[in-house]
Amino acid sequence: MVSGLSSHRCDATRVLGYPDGPENRMFRLNNTIFKLAFYSVCALGVFVWYVSNLMVYTISQPIIKSTRITKLNKTVHENIKFILIWTDPAIDPIVKLGNGQQTFVERECPVKSCFVTSDRHFFKDITEFEVIIFHGKEIVRSLPAMPEIRSTHQKYIFASMESSDYYPICDVRFKGFFNWTWTYKLNSDEYNGYIIVRNKKGIIIGPKQDMDWLRIEEMDPVTKEVEIKLSRKTKIAAWFVSNCRAPSGRDYFFIEVQRELNKHGLSVDVYGECGNKICPRDDESKCFKLIKRDYYFYFAFENSLSEDYVTEKLLTAIRNYAIPVVYGAANYTRFMPNGTYLNGRDLGAKELARQMIEIYEDKKKYKRFFKWHNHYSYHDVYESPESDSICKLCAIINNKTVFDKATVYEDFNSWWNPKGRC
Repeated sequence: MVSGLSSHRCDATRVLGYPDGPENRMFRLNNTIFKLAFYSVCALGVFVWYVSNLMVYTISQPIIKSTRITKLNKTVHENIKFILIWTDPAIDPIVKLGNGQQTFVERECPVKSCFVTSDRHFFKDITEFEVIIFHGKEIVRSLPAMPEIRSTHQKYIFASMESSDYYPICDVRFKGFFNWTWTYKLNSDEYNGYIIVRNKKGIIIGPKQDMDWLRIEEMDPVTKEVEIKLSRKTKIAAWFVSNCRAPSGRDYFFIEVQRELNKHGLSVDVYGECGNKICPRDDESKCFKLIKRDYYFYFAFENSLSEDYVTEKLLTAIRNYAIPVVYGAANYTRFMPNGTYLNGRDLGAKELARQMIEIYEDKKKYKRFFKWHNHYSYHDVYESPESDSICKLCAIINNKTVFDKATVYEDFNSWWNPKGRC
């Protein structure tokens, strides 16, 4: 029996109250025929109910928006695009979208014609929203009920700043489901990562899949100002970490590096829950000053291994005049020029420690790692409206040429997940 129909059992005799006595054979014959017809209709109804529940993602044609004057201020532009947050709106990066138009105004976005809500009943029909956003983390943790209908004019957007290794999407139902992506991956429809690279003129040049960096040999010498900052440092390395059992295996790798450094009387200072050094997380500026003042290297170790997954940890090193020691699955030449960082996964623990010691003992070699300061600068994504991924999302939604182009991720799982993850 189909779940949910047990209380609606089809019984023609009981329902219609027809007699069933032996004195009326003709009536019984007619009644039998009627029963067969009645049961057939019931069976057809069950079949239609079952099929309709399988066909979750039906397509509807674009429809005219219902009246929304009670929902919006009259000053709102008539061409505003409506964005529905389908998953939990209180989780980063979704929470940054806020509610209504406020975030686009406060960020001084060039394009502000977007309105955000998590109210699924904002319109009479969810097909009236131009965009519906789904947060990857929520989809993995507890798959929510998905929209039952969608329109050809809508864009379903997958959003995530979390690693695909940490939150893989293995459910085959998402193949052919998303139209756009808004993630840290550099080949997303709209980049929503952590880092922006500008050239000497202040023009955004990266990160991107193919960077045209100057070689270290082509870069200008380190300035006197930078030299002074570097000359005050006395300690080899620091690591600020709170997750002591990360999926990337960085903790075990660190132990090997520490062991090699200890052989030479050197040691990495570990701050946070995974070490014995303390720096209050509610006063990051104080912690950053320690790096800038004391440390040659900073360990920018990612918690999981995914392509392009490079977080603010790299910025922490760069902004505080420490050489980044990176550990992740990204191609780091998309983010920094060769010769400006050390890659732990490429070098291995023993060689990494050897090179760290060599650079630590040779001030001339150490300074070479900072020549990039003459040519590039690094910024948080949200530092300006030009790079702000919230602003850029609203802009692309309002770009009619881009929006009207039919796109879909037919094999989304392969695009998102690390190879062999599911």
